[in-house]
Amino acid sequence: MNRKLLSAAVLALVMVVGAGCGQKPTAAPAPQEATQSPNDSSAVNAAQPDDSNGSDAEGKDQAENTQPQTDKPDQKPEDSAVQKRTIEVYYTDPQEMELKKSEIEIQFKNDADKYREAFKALQTSGDSELIPLWGKMELKSLDVKDGAMTIDIHMPDEARLGAGGEQYALDALSKTMFQFMEVQSIELLVDGQQLESLMGHVDLDHPMKRN
Repeated sequence: MNRKLLSAAVLALVMVVGAGCGQKPTAAPAPQEATQSPNDSSAVNAAQPDDSNGSDAEGKDQAENTQPQTDKPDQKPEDSAVQKRTIEVYYTDPQEMELKKSEIEIQFKNDADKYREAFKALQTSGDSELIPLWGKMELKSLDVKDGAMTIDIHMPDEARLGAGGEQYALDALSKTMFQFMEVQSIELLVDGQQLESLMGHVDLDHPMKRN
């Protein structure tokens, strides 16, 4: 009896042990800690973007923006060069006996200046032997268009001359202005009006034309 119980107990133990050996427990793998050696720093640096070029470009842009900008001075068109020309100007003698020619140098920047300077030369001579015939006339305007010169003057009473002086005055004006080859005619006005005679002695053509 005891031998049977013992055999049964041994058999049961063997079965239990066999069942335990058939199911082996699986252990979870231990977490591996990433270890980094000093030699791996290059890999880390390679993984990081290299922004050195971007920094340099940004620095150049900032340097250019911070440079002071100087405003360029306004460029003004250059004034026309002053020209010089010696012209013939006509006067009379102190007794108003004849027309006398003189040469005077004028300075001007353009044709309009040239004609005005020529008229001014008729108004003064700087020589006591050369009497200006237009000295007391007041020039209001003078222009030339397509070869036609128009002169508008104001004539005070003291500017009036005798018959001989009036003719010399017209001759002096025409000879002085017609030396400019582009001038083909002269329209002489007094206060904007056409007069039959400048001073009442000689007929005044409208216009006076080059001979």
